[in-house]
Amino acid sequence: MIETVTTGAKVRQFLYILVPILVTQIAMFSMTFFDTIMSGRYSAEDLAGVAVGSSLWLPVYTGLSGILMSITPIIGHLIGGGEQKKVSFSVMQGVYVALFIAAVTYVLGLLCLGPILGAMNLEENVRRIAFEYVIGLSFGIIPLFLTAVLRGFIDALGMTRTSMVITLLSLPLNVLFNYLLIYGKWGFPELGGVGSGYATAITYWIIFFLAVWIIHRHEPFSMYRLFHTLPKASFIKWKEIFLLGLPIGLSIFFETSIFSAVTLFMSEYNTNVIAAHQAALNFASLTYMIPLSVSMALTIVIGFEAGANRWKDARQYSLIGVSIAVSISLLCTAGIFFFREQVAYLYSTDSEVLKLTAGFLMFAALFQLSDAVQAPVQGALRGYKDVNVTFMMTMISYWVIGLPLGWALAAFTDSGPYGYWIGLIIGLTCGAITLSLRLRFVQKRKSALPA
Repeated sequence: MIETVTTGAKVRQFLYILVPILVTQIAMFSMTFFDTIMSGRYSAEDLAGVAVGSSLWLPVYTGLSGILMSITPIIGHLIGGGEQKKVSFSVMQGVYVALFIAAVTYVLGLLCLGPILGAMNLEENVRRIAFEYVIGLSFGIIPLFLTAVLRGFIDALGMTRTSMVITLLSLPLNVLFNYLLIYGKWGFPELGGVGSGYATAITYWIIFFLAVWIIHRHEPFSMYRLFHTLPKASFIKWKEIFLLGLPIGLSIFFETSIFSAVTLFMSEYNTNVIAAHQAALNFASLTYMIPLSVSMALTIVIGFEAGANRWKDARQYSLIGVSIAVSISLLCTAGIFFFREQVAYLYSTDSEVLKLTAGFLMFAALFQLSDAVQAPVQGALRGYKDVNVTFMMTMISYWVIGLPLGWALAAFTDSGPYGYWIGLIIGLTCGAITLSLRLRFVQKRKSALPA
């Protein structure tokens, strides 16, 4: 990361940071993407089971790992303010927090997974597949959260290409393990969709060990000497991580768990509807990696500029990021709309599932524009370390407006299961508007401060 003067230099630096993040996010999500597709090719029940399991796992993972996203702005502010000597200590405290969060996740899973699946009106085999899929994933929880901290450190240094290389090296291995464990090839057990959970857990461990090796052996990471000493736990630093990270994690949790709640409500429909809904949602989540990546890049560059009190530069970066996200989302909207039938065929060959998936993808196309605004704006606000109001706005938009409205449309109109998607789109739009207003307010307040 370097200080930039012209708009052109800012665009180049932003793209230099953004593109590797985007590739990394798509590669990370592709693990779930391939889990769903390869399970769907095994059977419709495995597609539904893996889809339900992943929809329960995703909000838990994104919400808790969202807490660890605070590492990026914390390190960014330290580097921007010339306090490099404090970086290693902060990262190691993040590692301790990651281990604590992993332990909490295991306890939550032990207490809640069975009752939640039991409350859903699923066919017994679908319920079994969902349960065992999450159990398989659970073996990768510890490396997943530890890697989130290490990636926050790597990205805060502006070395996002390193995260990209690590993930790209591991993605083919994930597909290979899926093939072996889902279909029982080369002497491996034939586990169906459940096998994809174990395959992903193995891949998480590979990513973690690659990240540790690179941080130990290569500059500029090795100069910070992570893991060379183990400092005592600092609850003051933990407090900083949680005060900044909890609102981020809760904001992400409320955003992602809304889709799990919809899945829970949709359990009243048959297996084909559930499978189609989750297939469309899975693809919409893939395209969401674009605004999410812009969001993460904005947190890095704005955190760097805010740490140096360069408020005008931070504002310019926010405009660049949102403009890029909106431009790309227009292309994604058109692509999903015109090629929805071809996309549906990726997930299933069942004629009814294909028809339903294509219908859900019509609404997924409309997701793109609202996501293109609200996600980057959230990232910009995190760069300013403004997270509490963001969390409240997200919760209200999704849970007070989006979900109740979707339920009402599904229950009392002819929209049926599509009513939930309409409600979600309205909730996303409300979030995009209110968050944009909040960003404007924060930027005006910061611009009044001395440079």
